[in-house]
Amino acid sequence: MGTTQLETVPEPKYWHLRTVLSEALDSEFAVGEILPNERDLAARFGVARATLRQALEQLELEGRLQRRRGVGTTVAPPRMGVSVGTAQHAWPGGPDDAWQALDCVLEVPPTAVAETLVTGRDEPLHVVRRSRVSHGQPVAAELLYLPVDSVPDLSGIDAPSGTARARAVLRELRRLELERQESAVELGSARADDARELDRLPGAPVLVVTTRFIARGRIAALSVATYRADTCRLTFGDFGGVEIHHGPERHAS
Repeated sequence: MGTTQLETVPEPKYWHLRTVLSEALDSEFAVGEILPNERDLAARFGVARATLRQALEQLELEGRLQRRRGVGTTVAPPRMGVSVGTAQHAWPGGPDDAWQALDCVLEVPPTAVAETLVTGRDEPLHVVRRSRVSHGQPVAAELLYLPVDSVPDLSGIDAPSGTARARAVLRELRRLELERQESAVELGSARADDARELDRLPGAPVLVVTTRFIARGRIAALSVATYRADTCRLTFGDFGGVEIHHGPERHAS
């Protein structure tokens, strides 16, 4: 790679460098590729390492870069759009669902979940654990809570746990007629379990999407999905489901 010197500009130097680096990411680097070390990058662009670090931190905040322990700074995959529209309703686990079922257990849920589902605090629920992957990296983790009476025909299924059990629960859930679903989004911090599954540090910013699935006049299932805030963005509108955006203009929120 040749050496690119920065011209004097009125905007902060790190911000101009951020723009130059962003263009280089689009034209020279592939998703997952490791960037040269800070010394080489600073020399290439003719800036101090402190300026370079500011630009790299900004690109990391925008979801363009990821800093991974033991690996270095890599090019992040395009941000995944999380649709919060209201027109398309579907049960989890359908043919167009991008989530991967991992496990299902019968356990007592947190108090807040029990109150939302209007079940007894000590009443076990089916808890389905699912994961969402983009470009080979985990970007979201979900816990799907179902009252036992939402899937009453599970007793004859010989799958006590694991992926098979999770798929069976979702298949039985889809026998109900979905009336509507309601979603809410809030910014949160990754708990230890979420951080481990999403390859982030505890306390990292996340988007928590809570969805209530209504059938027979009551909440038949409650989804709590945790998305990595650095790789996801919200999309609003009544049309179009969750989609992966690949254009460079789609990287930042």
